[in-house]
Amino acid sequence: MSGAVFAQQLVNGIMLGGIYMLIAVAFTLAIGVLNFLNFSIPGIFMVGAIATWRALENGWPWVGAIAAGLLAAGVASYLVERFTYRWMRGLDHEIPLVSSLGFLILFENLVLIGYGSDQQTFPALMPDFNIRVAGLVIGTGQLISLVLALVLVIAASGLLERTRIGRGIRAVAENADTATILGVEIHRVVPALFILIGLLSGVSGILFAMNYLQVSAFMGHEIGLKGIAAMVIGGMGNIWGAILGGLLIGLIEVLSIAFFGANRADICVYGALLLLLVVRPEGLLGGSAIVREKL
Repeated sequence: MSGAVFAQQLVNGIMLGGIYMLIAVAFTLAIGVLNFLNFSIPGIFMVGAIATWRALENGWPWVGAIAAGLLAAGVASYLVERFTYRWMRGLDHEIPLVSSLGFLILFENLVLIGYGSDQQTFPALMPDFNIRVAGLVIGTGQLISLVLALVLVIAASGLLERTRIGRGIRAVAENADTATILGVEIHRVVPALFILIGLLSGVSGILFAMNYLQVSAFMGHEIGLKGIAAMVIGGMGNIWGAILGGLLIGLIEVLSIAFFGANRADICVYGALLLLLVVRPEGLLGGSAIVREKL
């Protein structure tokens, strides 16, 4: 592989990593604050994309369609909070985890009933043109996705660090009982966190659909697994670790396809995850940046 081709693959991997990064951050917020591995996130990712596609099919303008997709993702995430976490947070950690998995299956099967299992074509929302920089080809949609993902993560970091609700979220992350004694309104803070998780997941699903021009009921499965892998590689509970993990997963996947073929890409991605768990179980950055206020 020539140097130019290798550099192009690095660019492609970083662009793909932007989508994994958003999903990894969504998982990180759930587990870093609530100690809750939210398995419904891949389903919410899918709901955002499907709702946007359906609105476009009905003739909505793209701004309204995207708004509808984000609203659907936020509502779906709120339902998970209302009927999974809120009801079962006092029980063993495994119970809300399994219940969130039930929501994933529910979301997928509702879409399956409504639209079938076939992949649906997502209409192109922007002109298909590329930017050339020093011989490298950068897709406009991929670049917009990466920039938007970084902006959203930075905005979420600012929200958690500088706003009242963000301080409440960090207090809950450190100790929910102490936060309640200090006057934090958990019944408002936790739903707001779930809605934020839903919006990040929905944006990720919409960006994926815009870049790959397809949606389906099960589109969140592989992305969700890669998002969890990115979270673990970066360090569970660490937002900046999730960003790093997402970009690394994107790079590993693209480079493994280039060197070994598409059939071996998952072996390389999850092999890297297992190797890291052996060498550095806490992840590359480790620890909870949410609790330590290193956002």
